Amino acid sequence: MKATVFFSKDAALFAALLCVTLALFMSSLTAGRFHVPLRETARIMASRLVPMEKTWTPQMENVIVNIRLPRLLGACLVGGSLALSGAAYQGVFKNPLVSPDILGVSSGACVGASAAILMHWGAFAVQLSALSMGLLAVAAAAAIPGFFKNGTAPMLVLSGVIVSGFMTSLQGLLKYFADPLDELPSIVFWAMGSLGAIKSAEIKAIGPAMAAVMAGLIMIRWRINILALGDNEARSLGVDVKKMRGAIVVCATLLTAGAVCISGTIGWIGLVIPHLGRIVAGHDNKRLIPASILLGASFTIVVDTFARNLTGSEIPLSILTGMIGTPLFIWLLFVQKTRLQ
Repeated sequence: MKATVFFSKDAALFAALLCVTLALFMSSLTAGRFHVPLRETARIMASRLVPMEKTWTPQMENVIVNIRLPRLLGACLVGGSLALSGAAYQGVFKNPLVSPDILGVSSGACVGASAAILMHWGAFAVQLSALSMGLLAVAAAAAIPGFFKNGTAPMLVLSGVIVSGFMTSLQGLLKYFADPLDELPSIVFWAMGSLGAIKSAEIKAIGPAMAAVMAGLIMIRWRINILALGDNEARSLGVDVKKMRGAIVVCATLLTAGAVCISGTIGWIGLVIPHLGRIVAGHDNKRLIPASILLGASFTIVVDTFARNLTGSEIPLSILTGMIGTPLFIWLLFVQKTRLQ
């Protein structure tokens, strides 16, 4: 009986979160300078699956299918990945203030993208360079604990801080040499995050791989609960702490690197959304991980919709996530403090 009630509560929670995400997705498809009615938007989307009579204009179909749909799919992918990575990192390192860029992946990706922009490479090369440098930064952070023969979680975090600081210095050097009229604005705008340039080809290229990594983390999410108990307790339960921590960190890092190479650096999502997930779904990672994915996707959809509609020009996403995330984080801390009293 208890198992049935538990399952029903979980099913109702995730069904509600999924409905909210889908509602925001469809609403965002209609929103923009070129308004498309919700009825026509739904028919355009349904026509991709089943044949139906056209009641919409070619302009409507082009805006929905070729411009807004890839962007919103990217928002779901980026937001869900960053939120999942944040929840995984916070569980593994037992620190609620850890964010997905703790191992230097974001700063490394910024260096890679900036170097590609300075060399006037194409958009795909910029993303590939960002992904490569992000992974290289994490590899460097992972190698430092081995050099000191100290593989503890705090040492790995400190290594990430070291690598991140070095990459930030390299980023500043690249900005110094950039053309202030052409290259510097491109570097700054990319580093502040945007989904404006995303295309269907990019989603098809990187989306399946990121979805596979997300599925892998979801399948082993219960092990994060064990790691959160502490290394000694986890070993007593038969868990290879080093290998399991490494696997989870690698998966979360790949997700973060993939998200950064798609959209640039977007702050606060990986830090704030897991805290919101704990209020909604509790501290158990078996519920927290899926809830964080849906909440992260919903949050990013809302922020991106504001970014492209608030003004005549697009606002970088990190500006809005910071403006929304700061008061939201303060409220979350207040709620959590109140619950503990």
